[in-house]
Amino acid sequence: MANPLSIRHLSVAYHKKPVLREVSFEAPEGKLIGVVGPNGAGKSTLIKAALGLIPRLEGEVRFFGKPYAEARKQVGYVPQRESVDWDFPTSALDVVMMGRYGHLGWFRRPGAKEKAIALECLDKVGMADFAGRQISQLSGGQQQRVFLARALAQDASLYFMDEPFAAVDAATEKAIITLLNQLKAEGKTVLVVHHDLSTVKEYFDHVLLLNETVVASGPVETTFTAQHLHAAYGGRLAILDRDGGGSSVTVTAR
Repeated sequence: MANPLSIRHLSVAYHKKPVLREVSFEAPEGKLIGVVGPNGAGKSTLIKAALGLIPRLEGEVRFFGKPYAEARKQVGYVPQRESVDWDFPTSALDVVMMGRYGHLGWFRRPGAKEKAIALECLDKVGMADFAGRQISQLSGGQQQRVFLARALAQDASLYFMDEPFAAVDAATEKAIITLLNQLKAEGKTVLVVHHDLSTVKEYFDHVLLLNETVVASGPVETTFTAQHLHAAYGGRLAILDRDGGGSSVTVTAR
């Protein structure tokens, strides 16, 4: 069977400046994959280009062996929170029900079944009590959890999450970790753009190290190494051995 995501020779440029160059990557099934690299490395661009949200200079992207247009129902996306218009007048429940539209088609309105699914997904991220609340009245962490619930409601097989841990509170971070492990247990594949290098080994199975092109990719144990990190980040890293035994490394950007 085809991998959930296959990227071949993907290149992207903004105003003629290369952002991604010849990126090739295969996402294994049923894994939590951290997409890691310095600022400006093209991590968010990779997701947007794969989903066709921005144009590609060249390259091919396949989802379960098919173009995105044919696999759309199997793919979920949680964008950066800053990219969303949170002043739009809608409730948390309505936002989550949007995740069901791909199953309904454009001409069917969501009914009792969709509402029940949406409420269940809100409950899974600890937001059931806020179903009727306007999204503009929610905190940043609560808004992020609503978008995670929307992705859950879509019931996809492959998820893209763009910096879901950015500027969230401890409760939301715990909810996200719980959700990621639930998706993994269900055999889903999740790609997460991530900045906190100290939690990569704790959160993810696989890692994609990116800096305009692929520096390394593979299982965290063999890929998230000092050598690969220095190749991705240059001299901007201090690598500390936290336990003194060499088995656990914390990497902190200077």
